[in-house]
Amino acid sequence: MAAPDPYLSGHGDDRYRVRHYDLRLDYKVTTNRLDEVAVLDVEMVADAKQLELDLSGLQVSKVLVDGTKARHRTRNRKLLVELGAAEAGDRFRVTVNCAGKPRPVPGVHGAAGWEELTDGVLVGSQPQGAPGWFPCNDDAADKATYRIQLDVAQSYHVVANGTLVDQENRGGSTRWVYEMDAPMAPYLATVQIGHYVTTDLSGAPVPVQIVHPPHVAVGAGTAFEHQAEMVRHFVDLFGPYPFRQYRAVVANDVLEIPLEAQGLSSFGRNFARPTWENERLVAHELSHQWFGNSVTASQLADIWLHEGFACYSEWLWADHRAATDPRVLDVQAQAERHHRDLAQEKQGLVLTEPGMPNMFDDWVYKRGALTLHAVRACLGDDAFFRMLQSWTATHAGGIVTTKMFVDHCIEFASDDGFELAATLDAWLNQPRLPGLPVLRR
Repeated sequence: MAAPDPYLSGHGDDRYRVRHYDLRLDYKVTTNRLDEVAVLDVEMVADAKQLELDLSGLQVSKVLVDGTKARHRTRNRKLLVELGAAEAGDRFRVTVNCAGKPRPVPGVHGAAGWEELTDGVLVGSQPQGAPGWFPCNDDAADKATYRIQLDVAQSYHVVANGTLVDQENRGGSTRWVYEMDAPMAPYLATVQIGHYVTTDLSGAPVPVQIVHPPHVAVGAGTAFEHQAEMVRHFVDLFGPYPFRQYRAVVANDVLEIPLEAQGLSSFGRNFARPTWENERLVAHELSHQWFGNSVTASQLADIWLHEGFACYSEWLWADHRAATDPRVLDVQAQAERHHRDLAQEKQGLVLTEPGMPNMFDDWVYKRGALTLHAVRACLGDDAFFRMLQSWTATHAGGIVTTKMFVDHCIEFASDDGFELAATLDAWLNQPRLPGLPVLRR
């Protein structure tokens, strides 16, 4: 069977969809021992004799299908569950008991998934890490709702996707229960475990919280000083925030990069330092809640729909801050700087097909952002931001492609859209770098 996404060979199965995940986790931080019961509500899209779930590294002890024991085996990071003769439209519940020491899943861009910290855990699964800690249909196009329950020693604080609906002390451990009621791709599921306190921020249209070690400052004079204002500004630009709350989790470790998950982002303590570089990354990760998490590319070849938008969001935040912070270049100056940098690089790949090894290269981010800047130059500010807000509203919780975005943009052109279509074709489908787009202000 071919993978739904050719960039993730061996992951995912488009013959079925998971409607809901109920993950019941018991974790020992000191030994990295995970005991798990995963309950999946499945609907078949095509006829099949077995269910192929993605699972890597954990040992399966039992599988039930609608409460009845099912024959199963593991092979090549797949859990194969015998169904007999399931037909398209059939719905059933699969319960998987598994355990082990979760590890990041290797990939072209390095290992991703369940990562042990000095004293805790961070899960960042993009693009291939989700099967390292729960059985899933590891396909970004297969979004589901989630309930994540985690039992851990009482000294730890747990964050997962969605709303904290229950927290109960049970002997020497605490049970934390989170629910994500918006559709979520498997790679965006996460748990974060550490010795944390919470700081609630005011001034945003949704609850905003920083979760951090007690000794790490996250208020005035840090990269998170403007976090609530940032949420408010992006709501003005992109439309309503797509989830019930936003959290930034600051780990007590030094990390190489921040990571987004649905409803939250995670940072190392090094990213709290008050530099513009850190502040722009805070903006970048926040913007992924709209672009990547709520509105998700169906395949990784279209990753610019996530990263180009997030990079342009950095520039939009810079434009907002440039009036009061001399460190910051406005949006046109940002575009000029990065266009100049790209012009010095060898041109040979196209934005809509960067190739798996190149999809997280900086040129994808910057050319993607410049593509949006070019669209803005064609449409004008009013139509451009109406287009963005319509894009996030129309496709909230959904799956998109580059063609869908092109068609959407042309709807907002004041003429027949010929000039805009040609502009988009040059930026998206041709290797040569087009000229610098200049805003009409």
